[in-house]
Amino acid sequence: MPWLPILLVIHIVLAISLLLPSLLLPFALRTRRATIESGSRLVQLLLRLQAGGTLVIGLGVAITGIALIAALGYRLAAQPWLIVALAIYALDLAIAFFVQRPNLRRLIGVRAAWDDEVWRARARRQRYVSYAMAGLVATVGFLMSTKPELW
Repeated sequence: MPWLPILLVIHIVLAISLLLPSLLLPFALRTRRATIESGSRLVQLLLRLQAGGTLVIGLGVAITGIALIAALGYRLAAQPWLIVALAIYALDLAIAFFVQRPNLRRLIGVRAAWDDEVWRARARRQRYVSYAMAGLVATVGFLMSTKPELW
């Protein structure tokens, strides 16, 4: 059984898992109660992934990514769509870690009143960032599935 497809699936699952909390947590903020106190198992899982799983998952993405690059070797340069997809994923990670995570930390755990417009505006802004990140993930998925001839 070839190991490259298995490695690729593991890498993709880990890569998506790394971004998932930053993509989904802003939508949990619609409830107007502290997400830390949320009874939702999904929200609790996302909070745990955001807080403690990032390092482990990121290490897994790095290891599997290096293994994939080593397996592809010079063929990586012959696939410009893959280079573009990697650049888009790197941009998405940068947005997740330097924009989304710090702003989510400010909102999580803050109980907002029903008429708290400042909190609502900040939560809405985080959802817009999530939409942009989801668009980047979709672009990577599109590039992976179509493998277009870019140049």
